[in-house]
Amino acid sequence: MKNIIQKSILAAVLFSLAGFALPAMAQPKIGLVDMRKVFDGFYKTKQADAALKDEGAELEKERADMVDNYHKREDEWKKLIEKANDQSLSAEERDRSKQASERKLLELKDLEKTVDEFDRAARTKQLEKKRLRWDAIVSEIRAAIDGKAKTEGYTMVLDTAGESLNNTPVVLYNNGGNDMTDAILAQLNAAAPAATKPDAKPDAKPADAVPAPKP
Repeated sequence: MKNIIQKSILAAVLFSLAGFALPAMAQPKIGLVDMRKVFDGFYKTKQADAALKDEGAELEKERADMVDNYHKREDEWKKLIEKANDQSLSAEERDRSKQASERKLLELKDLEKTVDEFDRAARTKQLEKKRLRWDAIVSEIRAAIDGKAKTEGYTMVLDTAGESLNNTPVVLYNNGGNDMTDAILAQLNAAAPAATKPDAKPDAKPADAVPAPKP
């Protein structure tokens, strides 16, 4: 979202400055949209967020099974270590336990490596899915804005939620006129399934999946 906002800043500023050189009758008609509110309130954003959380839960379950297996093997290794140090056993049996514990330790290291690789792959997969879904949602929102802007004769539309490279608002003041936010949001949510009609106020921003602790 922020990258999209920043890319539009320079073009918007240059276009605005150029407007001062035009005759009064040719001044641009500028529309306003709060992209953050539209994005968060769009029912498809909430659907995508729910899907990502469900997929994240499945990955967490798969990981939990791997960690359980790791801990079982770890318990077996500890028992072999105890036997290898048990003086009540014969030297031959202690030696067999020691060799078995060394093999078990190698298995544990392989399992730990497998869990680490799973974590990296799962995180990359989730981030890529999120990026693709968010990009598709932003494209749909922009298409709605473009259509409305062309229909109503706007020469440009600014994002009131946009921030500059210094993290300061791009639109420092507006009187609320020409704000299309609610109209765009209503248009996008008109197709929402009846059971998932969004509330009047958008929910908080979708949360990122939090990886489980390593074994």
